[in-house]
Amino acid sequence: MAIDENTQAQVIFMEQCNTHREQAMKEKFTDGQIADLLRKSYFVVDGLWFVKTEETRGFDEAMELDEAVWSIMSKVQARKARQALGITGNSLDDLAKAFQLKLAAEGHEYDVNATDEEVELTIRTCPWYEILKSSERTHIAETIADRICARELSGWVSEFGPGIEFRIIGRLCVESDRCEVCRVVFRKTR
Repeated sequence: MAIDENTQAQVIFMEQCNTHREQAMKEKFTDGQIADLLRKSYFVVDGLWFVKTEETRGFDEAMELDEAVWSIMSKVQARKARQALGITGNSLDDLAKAFQLKLAAEGHEYDVNATDEEVELTIRTCPWYEILKSSERTHIAETIADRICARELSGWVSEFGPGIEFRIIGRLCVESDRCEVCRVVFRKTR
């Protein structure tokens, strides 16, 4: 799904606003304080819009909108991670490095095992699942894993061109999988 001109203009505007505020904020607060507040706000706004949509339009429509949002958001995140890390290539290693920035920024606990043909990320703690547990909404975790995580990974892979695929092996948020970790594997296809 391509990002339309209006969405792209909004993203650019927000970046410009953030640039002007950066200097003033850094003079009064640490980078860690700023990052912590933004991370928490990011999670809260994601949950609030979903719950409010669910209240007014139902769970199915809220999930459809969430899929649409994360289809775009994952591509924006991939582009921003590329920019932040100075990544210009489309290799498996480039994708893995950029995706690890996302995991670290969100507060995942994970390990990496890489070969020439694949990169496996073993996620031990997922902040999204922790939020579902604390809000007593684990009953929707499997649906989110099936629909949102898959869309998000698909968006990331698409930003690094053809020749890479992903697989999710076991999910710590799905009781029937009985996994203590979630494994995401990025693999070369040719």
